[in-house]
Amino acid sequence: MDRQQLADFLRVRRAAIRPGDVGLPEGSRRRTPGLRRQEVAQLAGISVEYYIRLEQARGPKPSRQVLNALSRALVLNRDQRAHLFHLVDEPPEAVAPGREVPRTVLDLLAGLDDFPAYAVNAGYDMLAWNRTADVFMGYLSRLRPEERNILRSSFTGPGAAARLADAEQRAFVRECVADVRASLARNPGDGELRSLVEELLRASPEFGAMWADHEVAVRRARTKRVDHPRLGPVEFDCQVLMVPGCELRLIVYVPEPGSPSAEAFAALAEQVAEETETGVLRP
Repeated sequence: MDRQQLADFLRVRRAAIRPGDVGLPEGSRRRTPGLRRQEVAQLAGISVEYYIRLEQARGPKPSRQVLNALSRALVLNRDQRAHLFHLVDEPPEAVAPGREVPRTVLDLLAGLDDFPAYAVNAGYDMLAWNRTADVFMGYLSRLRPEERNILRSSFTGPGAAARLADAEQRAFVRECVADVRASLARNPGDGELRSLVEELLRASPEFGAMWADHEVAVRRARTKRVDHPRLGPVEFDCQVLMVPGCELRLIVYVPEPGSPSAEAFAALAEQVAEETETGVLRP
């Protein structure tokens, strides 16, 4: 616990809050901007003496309950609240991530039609994709939402046994399982992710065996080789871009410039543009 950094942070945040922001009268006799110490203590439901000791860097370590109360009293945003918890060596309570894809991510996907690109959440649900990814991955737009989950299709979908028998594909899904375990540890309140894990434990012995290994890893870039039914053998880097503030990842398939795979991707992008223009989708 860094008492001095905590004290400085509390003082700065207290000075930045206008009384009207928390429903208090502005008054005309305030000598300094922001809230008074007793007002913060009142809003947080703690004693003034205790709060003063915190601002003087001599108080005991606050409990999680006190940290939550101070977060509300000082109107901290998500990042500021996480910082407050880290200052006292407490991990912030996780909030289950949503399924909404930010508009900026959708715009980015739309502008990346030279490469297949899509957005996934912590449970590997494909939530958004560009036109090239739609065609490259077998027309995602035609699938039911439950069929667009990478883990579910890998372990229980058609052809799952054959995919898991492939060493490269099995290594990939093992990485995904380790990533899901790490995500669940960060976000224990994510009920959807926990339900997915329980579903796969019931449905797939292979998933159960991987889950029992307790491997933990964050998904990072890797090279993939795919024998595509339309393009033939292609190789590309599977780049993983984290979206700040949520458990959303942007996945982009990037071939080596000038390679046969890059030429195949360029031909696919041209086809996608043609299909979009004519409205005729080829199988």
